[in-house]
Amino acid sequence: MTETYEVIVIGGGAAGLSAALVLGRARRRTLVVDAGEPRNAPAAHMQGYLTRDGMPPAEFLDKGREEIARYGVELVRDRAVDVSRDGDAGDFTVELAGGRSVLARRLIVATGLKDEMPSVPGVAERFGTDVLHCPYCHGWEVRDRAFGVLATTPLSAHQAIMVSQWSKDVTFFLHEVAESDLTDDDVRRLAAAGVTVVPGRVAGLMVEDDRLTGVRLADGTPHAREVLFVAPRAVPQTGPRVPLGAALHETPFGSYPVVDATGLTSVPGVWAAGNAMGFSEQVINAASAGYRAAATLNGELLFTDLDAGSQERREQKRP
Repeated sequence: MTETYEVIVIGGGAAGLSAALVLGRARRRTLVVDAGEPRNAPAAHMQGYLTRDGMPPAEFLDKGREEIARYGVELVRDRAVDVSRDGDAGDFTVELAGGRSVLARRLIVATGLKDEMPSVPGVAERFGTDVLHCPYCHGWEVRDRAFGVLATTPLSAHQAIMVSQWSKDVTFFLHEVAESDLTDDDVRRLAAAGVTVVPGRVAGLMVEDDRLTGVRLADGTPHAREVLFVAPRAVPQTGPRVPLGAALHETPFGSYPVVDATGLTSVPGVWAAGNAMGFSEQVINAASAGYRAAATLNGELLFTDLDAGSQERREQKRP
């Protein structure tokens, strides 16, 4: 027999667990489908989350799972591979990779993203240690070191300008980006920030004693650097990130669902939270989005049921 829940949360990261916590405390029968592939797994610590600053991401998730279990929320380690619906207002059927089918009246999609590294030898292997992407996440820990920034698109100029707040020794490696692709504002701000701009393709990293020591260009020129910032390409996690034809909008970082202030997509009954609705959601933002989506969803279910009950009583009283 197919199990039925009031809400299924697809994704067990910060957004999904936060939503599940709110729903469990609201006494909603809730299932979390967790593929176990958090985006921040390569990081040793997460930063900028008040009272959780410096906590290892795995510990954060473990505590979240313990908390939702106290309120009767179920969690299954599986992957959602398909979502369908019985009509425009019926239950959602979620097919899991393990062969199980589950039903729900409402969905929260919190599947997040994964980071695809630039194809420079050594970058993927050192990501999360001395190859980094977010100055707000890691800038304090590597402050005042010799930074490099690897351009992947002309937008990388913004990253080079930003990281100059944490170090005055920043080199911007254009890699496959032409100098002519930089805007006048980019050039002006890079100069004002004291960022050195180096044209030429990057061939690989220089590493000694498991420590980044520099960047080597394709022509053999070495540049001593201690930290390299990159801009990974954000790739949606496999599975039904935005099911049932939800409207999308294009951004410089990919396609994301059109949502309202609560995370509600264009598909009634489907909310998105965390990196499922945007590239730049940090852990604390994702948790907030999950909370907001769940609280809104719970109220919508409550009033839907009350209105249906009221309508039923009126019909029963008719002669």
